[in-house]
Amino acid sequence: MSFKDFPGKREMSLSDKNPTEEDVVSLVKQSKKKQKKEDAWRPEGPKDPFAMLDALPEEKQQEIQRALHLFSMGQNMPKTMQDAARHKYSFWDTQPVPKLGDSITTHGPIVEGGASRVREEPYSLPQGFYWDTLDLTSLTVLRELCTLLNANYTGDDDNTIRFHFSPEYLQWALQPPNRLAQWHCGVRVNTNQKLVGFIAAVPLDVRIYDTEKRMAQVKFLCVHKKLRLKRMTPVLVRELTRRVNQQGLYQAVYTAEVVLPAPLSTCRYWSRALNPRKLLDVNYPGVNRNMTLQRALKLNRLPEVTKTPGLRPMTREDVPGIHSLLQANLRKFHLSPVLSVQEVQHWLLPRDNVIDTYVVQGDDGALTDAVSFYSVSSRVLNHPVHTGLRAAHLLYLVSTATDPVDLMEDALVLAKAKGFDVFTALDVMENRFFLEKLKFCITVKNLYYYLYNWMCPNISRDKVL
Repeated sequence: MSFKDFPGKREMSLSDKNPTEEDVVSLVKQSKKKQKKEDAWRPEGPKDPFAMLDALPEEKQQEIQRALHLFSMGQNMPKTMQDAARHKYSFWDTQPVPKLGDSITTHGPIVEGGASRVREEPYSLPQGFYWDTLDLTSLTVLRELCTLLNANYTGDDDNTIRFHFSPEYLQWALQPPNRLAQWHCGVRVNTNQKLVGFIAAVPLDVRIYDTEKRMAQVKFLCVHKKLRLKRMTPVLVRELTRRVNQQGLYQAVYTAEVVLPAPLSTCRYWSRALNPRKLLDVNYPGVNRNMTLQRALKLNRLPEVTKTPGLRPMTREDVPGIHSLLQANLRKFHLSPVLSVQEVQHWLLPRDNVIDTYVVQGDDGALTDAVSFYSVSSRVLNHPVHTGLRAAHLLYLVSTATDPVDLMEDALVLAKAKGFDVFTALDVMENRFFLEKLKFCITVKNLYYYLYNWMCPNISRDKVL
């Protein structure tokens, strides 16, 4: 699978002044009138930290949450290299990753791994919490994970659009053929077993320049909003690293929309309106809000039907042919996954409301082209008309006989017919060839690619998949 399905945390800017940690603690203390000055987050005896916060007036809860967002996200998560140069990375400076500004010309691990160096016991959590390896074959547990992610995972910067993951989507994203259950790390509250933290990884063979390496692909790092000051994120990363190391793996690949030490490559999100009326209504980021509805409808008009002969939905019988297409295509890039036949079937075989793949079959029966996109739904908050939004994200486009512009335009037509509101793509691979031609709009969001415990020269976005 490609690496671009792991969005990072997004900062939120709600005021001109970012609060300090002391400001946040002061807000918490002020909310507890007639109490001694103490850490209200520290559970003592049977106290439940969530019940303590929920007991406050709603207005005070919202005030605290805004401060927590500003402190834990806005202040600590730079989004540009300029901001990152002024940021202190207390945690990442202790990890085997390249430093910002390093000029790397060699290839290989930063620290050599070994079984004797792997920690045996789990890392300690703050008082009142415990580790739980999530059984994602259980629909009940999947729904718990959905509840955590849908309330606390990334959303748009103005907090009006928030991801809404389904159990079906998480089954697809977290349960490939070679999955390891122990890499689904959850954190729960002792008193009520509520799921409040999560990080996961799946094994993935990765090609970096001329080297093929089995790695962990990290996904869905999420901490409950009410616990952002608990510093659980570093503990989650360390615990997942420990569990990965136990399997004899010492490298990882991950992406984020924030700058960490140190990006291997950087790309930009582009979006293409399929339902301009709705996107304007909900002030969707990347849509020109100064454009009239009539102009937006005219600019984003698409054909009613596809134009590529032989284009049809993928079937199970197409798996070997698509595997061969991908193997030949992915070798062109310096950072790409190396997929088995079983992984191609898992990641690309169509699933309702999760993944769509279309192939082009030539007159001789051979597959010549393929395009796939996955579905991510979002909730629209506090809107009088719209409650949801569906986005199609480009996963793969492989073209050997069809003009890639025509193939991508057909993908837009098919996505619109399926009820998607917007189509997004990254300017990786050879995507720049069709983005502007098909009226994709560049957004302000970057996606950064990272390798853990591996150094190599930086890779240009056109050589990344």
